[in-house]
Amino acid sequence: MSLWINNQWLDGAGDQFQSLNPYDGSVVWQGQAATTAQVEAAVIAAEAAFVAWRNTTLNHRVQVIERFAQLVQQHQLQLAGVIAAETGKPLWESTTEVAAMIAKVALSLQAYHERTGTRQRQQVETTMVVRHRPLGVMAVFGPYNFPAHLPNGHIIPALLAGNTVVFKPSELTPNTAQLMCHLWQQAGISSGVINLVQGGRLTGAALAAAAGVDGVLFTGSANTGHLLHQQFAGQPQKMLALEMGGNNPLVVGQQYGELDAAVYTIIQSAFLSAGQRCTCARRLYIAVGKAGDELLTRLVTVSSQLIVGDPFATPAPFIGPLISNSAAEQMMENQQQLIAAGGIALLAATRGQGAIVTPAIIDVSAVSELADEEYFGPLLQISRYDDFTQAVVSANQTRYGLAAGLISTDEQQWQYFVEHIRAGIVNRNRPLTGACGDAPFGGPGASGNLRPSAYYAADYCAYPMASIEAEQLQLPVQLAPGVSLN
Repeated sequence: MSLWINNQWLDGAGDQFQSLNPYDGSVVWQGQAATTAQVEAAVIAAEAAFVAWRNTTLNHRVQVIERFAQLVQQHQLQLAGVIAAETGKPLWESTTEVAAMIAKVALSLQAYHERTGTRQRQQVETTMVVRHRPLGVMAVFGPYNFPAHLPNGHIIPALLAGNTVVFKPSELTPNTAQLMCHLWQQAGISSGVINLVQGGRLTGAALAAAAGVDGVLFTGSANTGHLLHQQFAGQPQKMLALEMGGNNPLVVGQQYGELDAAVYTIIQSAFLSAGQRCTCARRLYIAVGKAGDELLTRLVTVSSQLIVGDPFATPAPFIGPLISNSAAEQMMENQQQLIAAGGIALLAATRGQGAIVTPAIIDVSAVSELADEEYFGPLLQISRYDDFTQAVVSANQTRYGLAAGLISTDEQQWQYFVEHIRAGIVNRNRPLTGACGDAPFGGPGASGNLRPSAYYAADYCAYPMASIEAEQLQLPVQLAPGVSLN
């Protein structure tokens, strides 16, 4: 049974589909998608549950959410194993994803109090009060690269604020979502507060189009995000929060510090999760000269020795396969396109078992026109530069704006970089893939619609209600012009 609607597990009545282990091709999950009617039933269930859930105390909602976190902790190994089998991420990395889910509860509660909650200011004879109210039914669209942590980062703040949820995970990771919802059920969440609908594009379109949905919380590709934005045109009453990808630049100054520390930071930035993080570095700018030459040579050598393979292997690999064979084929095609355009393969990607793709490092310094694309895999483009300010200009030449980074011990370079770079996440001497849970996550341009997630998710899960309050009516000493009470 693949759907969870109004606390009942049901079979989907739509097309059958399955998720496969991207390393060995074994079937991880199979079931049927939700039909439009079943999606509508899930939305109706969430609507029916909304008022009661909204009217519960914050303490009650927190207790349920904390029970869920305790169950996640108890099932940490099981959940990490499901994530690893379904996404291909190494088990060690999948375990860190589960840990991030647990940490999200305390961070979300802190954000709720800091950014929403209730505020009041006493004036002479009145009180100004700002309260925050939930929006209603929130449709949560989950991605495949963090199938548990990222939707969890929408669901927890939404529930804290008093919203109800219809969750549509990626069709590539249905098993992870199903286990998450079993844990919510065990936590004792009220019927209809969370509902799960499985399926692909048609299921997602039906959910986004449902009249009872008050907001859509989306993490995924820029293409899908833009389609949602178009679909919601003319519906300003519906909240739309889009977190999309980035063609992220990482600039290395001539004074980059210890060589291997710089190399390790680049590898963590570009190849962690097989390059399937939206904050991964896609473009690396290295200064022309001896220091840059040494860095690039060392980077190619270390990258060529990275262990890539079975997510459950011992010793553990650094990265596993991409999410699917089609994604792997697309990555190889992207590499070939860059080479055909004049790029030089300093380290060529190769295919391995299943959807394995080894890291690629392509020098594109001589390519006159580069596509502004997010190559979602272990493919790093190298550009050599003579002038630091020009490198920053080049780094900004993207329609995206999610993440950017600088590796440099030069304080003046950092000050220039942070003042001129256009991105929402800007790191110095740290991997681009590192983001703080108690900070906003998002950026301008095609990376989203300026509704950052993570710590700022509280902002789009509630709306402010402003009040001026007095215990008694009072007649002013001076009436407004044109008013007489005689």
